[in-house]
Amino acid sequence: MDPHRGLPATVGGTAVALVVLAVVGSLLGPQWAPTPLTDPLEVAATGTTVTGAPPTAGYATTQRVVDVVLDGATVRAQVTAPVGAGDDLPGVVFVHGAGTGRFVQAFRAQAEAMARAGVVAMVPDKRLDTYTLRHRDYEAMAADYARSVAVLRDQPEVDPARVGVYGESEGAWIAPVMAARDPGLAFVALVSAPVVPPLQQAAFAADSYLRNTGVPQQVFRAIPRAVGLSLPGGGFEYARFDVTPFQRRTTQPLFVAYGTGDASMPLVQGAQRIIADAAVAGNVDVTVRYYAGASHGLRVHGEVSADFLRDLTGWVAGLPATAGSAPRIAGAQPVQTYLAGPVPQPRWLRDGTVVLGTVAAGAVLLLLAPAAVGVDRALDPWRRRRAARHGTAPVLRRFAAGIRDPLLVLALATVLTVAALVWYLTSVAQLALDYERNALVVQGGWVLVRVVGLVAVVAGVLLVRRVRALRRAGQRAAPGAVRAGALSLVVVAAAVLLVVLAYWGVFQLGI
Repeated sequence: MDPHRGLPATVGGTAVALVVLAVVGSLLGPQWAPTPLTDPLEVAATGTTVTGAPPTAGYATTQRVVDVVLDGATVRAQVTAPVGAGDDLPGVVFVHGAGTGRFVQAFRAQAEAMARAGVVAMVPDKRLDTYTLRHRDYEAMAADYARSVAVLRDQPEVDPARVGVYGESEGAWIAPVMAARDPGLAFVALVSAPVVPPLQQAAFAADSYLRNTGVPQQVFRAIPRAVGLSLPGGGFEYARFDVTPFQRRTTQPLFVAYGTGDASMPLVQGAQRIIADAAVAGNVDVTVRYYAGASHGLRVHGEVSADFLRDLTGWVAGLPATAGSAPRIAGAQPVQTYLAGPVPQPRWLRDGTVVLGTVAAGAVLLLLAPAAVGVDRALDPWRRRRAARHGTAPVLRRFAAGIRDPLLVLALATVLTVAALVWYLTSVAQLALDYERNALVVQGGWVLVRVVGLVAVVAGVLLVRRVRALRRAGQRAAPGAVRAGALSLVVVAAAVLLVVLAYWGVFQLGI
């Protein structure tokens, strides 16, 4: 084959292959185009102080541990109480966010601040025997936390009619369930509340994090495809839990707090949704506060915001006078560019077991095929000796000229592209979760993935062209069962994996 005549054909064939892969990858799954938020929320005042809140009393505090008997389990809870504050005090039960949630670690600053302000705070251990990554039942969890409310109401210094709940992050899906079921709760504090179903919140957070990280546009395609992927083993039914019906039955005064540095939550949409849902129940007692630079959980430089603690404790201690204090919305101006909404679902590659199994099987076959050829070739000395003993010529099978090298490159480059993509997505996810930028990883890594993928496509085009040329000449590209099988396995497995890579945007057109 004349290399000068073959170069334009190779370039043209590669271009066609890339376009086909780009089109197939686009058609196989959903695109990502979040809806811009067009209804911004304006704060009425920059100061967050709750009007009518009493000055912090500054009580000394004491702690004791009590047992909370649940249905099928018992957890411990720490009660932090003010010393010398008298009886008939307000109380609050803290509802954990995602994770393990032990009272010795969780809500220490909040509980101490509450007690110093004259509010009895209870932090129960989180029940873990029914809580896993795959399986969570927020309504059942609400019933468990309701047992803690009952225990706190029975404490000697607590007024049962003045007990409320504090739900943070994942706990803000649980607290409204408790409020809807128990109208006797005195108040509800929702901190860093996701508001939308977990599936939508995860996609929103991924989009926000990735935009901050500066990933190329093609990477955003992975959001709906990853979020909509069913993982092996099932579960994750809670990802579609909708808290809206419970928020629309919440009649208690609400304190809603967000940090403007929290990229994982729909800051504007969240407050708007809570206000609108409460209005359905005829509830206008919603106090919203935004804290400048505070991250998830209202933390600034790793510590819970002092302004948030002042406002939260003042609001609780001052109830019912502080329930409808003006202004309703105050603090730093929140910014939310896109809405958290329904996530487009994959049509074809939605079954995670099938996807992972296909990728694993394809990679194994691509590595086994060259290995099988190598083993077969290692037997050549034995074949020569056997032929010599019988006085015959040894039969040694070889790939036709121009087959072996592109076949080997196709196999290795495809496997390396898969590995590089896994590394890239994992690295970007870690950067996103840490809310960090790294141009070398984000931009350079994506270029690396696409370049290795391009090498695989070029090798595939060269291989196909060479096989076709041999067939026109009446020659076999891979004589013998081992080499013929290896050729077929590599071509089929590489084609499947290249389509999967196209699905994840590796060959998407543009930059």
